[in-house]
Amino acid sequence: MKYQKRQKAIILLADGTIFYGKAVGDKQGTAFGEVCFNTGMTGYQEIFTDPSYYGQLMVATNAHIGNYGTNEDEVESDSIKIAGLIVKNFSYEYSRTAADDSLENFLNKNNLLAISDVDTRALVSYIRDHGAMNAVISTDVDNIEGLKKQLAKVPNMEGLELASKVSTKEPYYFGDENAAYKVAALDIGIKKNILRNIAKRDAYIKVFPYNSKFEDLESFKPDGYFLSNGPGDPEPLIEAQELAKEIIKRDLPLFGICLGHQVIALANGVSTYKMHNGHRGINHPVKNLITGKGEITSQNHGFAVNKEEAESHADLEVTHIHLNDHTVAGLAMKSKNCFSVQYHPEASPGPHDSSYLFDQFIENLKK
Repeated sequence: MKYQKRQKAIILLADGTIFYGKAVGDKQGTAFGEVCFNTGMTGYQEIFTDPSYYGQLMVATNAHIGNYGTNEDEVESDSIKIAGLIVKNFSYEYSRTAADDSLENFLNKNNLLAISDVDTRALVSYIRDHGAMNAVISTDVDNIEGLKKQLAKVPNMEGLELASKVSTKEPYYFGDENAAYKVAALDIGIKKNILRNIAKRDAYIKVFPYNSKFEDLESFKPDGYFLSNGPGDPEPLIEAQELAKEIIKRDLPLFGICLGHQVIALANGVSTYKMHNGHRGINHPVKNLITGKGEITSQNHGFAVNKEEAESHADLEVTHIHLNDHTVAGLAMKSKNCFSVQYHPEASPGPHDSSYLFDQFIENLKK
C-alpha cells in the first residue's frame, strides 16, 4: 500500500446518515453533490469526464477502481465533471500497456476528492431504498454539524439547470469539412464519442452553445439537427425547448440523446420527472418495440419522460422501453422527422447494440 496512514473520511447524506472511509492518497477537503451510483465494470475514466455527471458524487459499484490506469484519449470532455468519487478498493498501481498514467495522478491533476474503503454495497443499497439525495464527502470528520449546515444549503437536482455549466462557450467544428452531410449540434453536455460516431458516418458537425437560437444553427445550413446529452433537470432549458419546437415545426431531421430526448418530449408538451435513483451503467436492458429486439445499453440519467403522457400523445410513439422499470427509453414523432432515445448509443466503453441509431439519423438526413 502506497499510503499507510491515510486520513479518515466520511460520507454524510442529506438525511443525516453517515458512511465511513479513507481519503485516496494524501488529498484532503470537502465536496458536495447529489450521490448516485454507476454499475459499469469498466469505463471509470469516461464516466468521470462525462458532462452528464456534473455536480454528482459518484459511487462505483465495481469493487476495484484504478486497476487499469488512465489514457489521455479515453475522455468524454476536457476535464473531470463529477463532484467527487466514492469507491471500495482504490488501486494506486495499474497494469495496462495502453495506460499512460495512474488514476490517482489523473484525479490529482483535476483536483478531485476521492474516498475509498467505503462499504459501497451498503451505501448503494441505501440509495436504492431511499433515493438519490444530496450528500457531502469530507476529511473534516470532526465537523459533522458544520458539514450538515453547509449541506443544507446545496440546491436539489430537481429544478436545477446545469447545461450552462458544461456547454461550450463558442461554436466549434468536428470532423471532415468535406463530408457528405452537415449536422448542427446543440451542446447541453455533449460527449466526445457522440461527435465521433456522427462524424465517422460522413458528417461534418458544428457544435453550438446551450442557449443558441434556431437562426444560429440554421446559419450553418445543416442537413440535420442534434440535441445532446447533459446534466440537470430538462425543464429549466426553455431555450433548448424553443429550439426543438422550431426544428420540429419545420419538419427538419432531429435526433436527441438523453437530455436531448427529454427536451424533445417537453417541446411536445410531455412532462418529465425526477427518478427515485436514476439509471447509470453499461448493462441496462431495453426493448425496441418496433423490431422486438432487446438491446443492452449504456445509460446515465436521473430524469425520465412521463410514459402515460407520451403514450396518449397523438403525434408521439414510444419506440423503446426500459425492461427493468418500463420507463420510456425512446420516442419518435409520427408526422415529423424526429426521434430520440433516453440511453447512450455511443457507449464508450460499453455495448454497441444501439449504434444503429446513428445510421438511422443519417438515413433521415438523406430524406
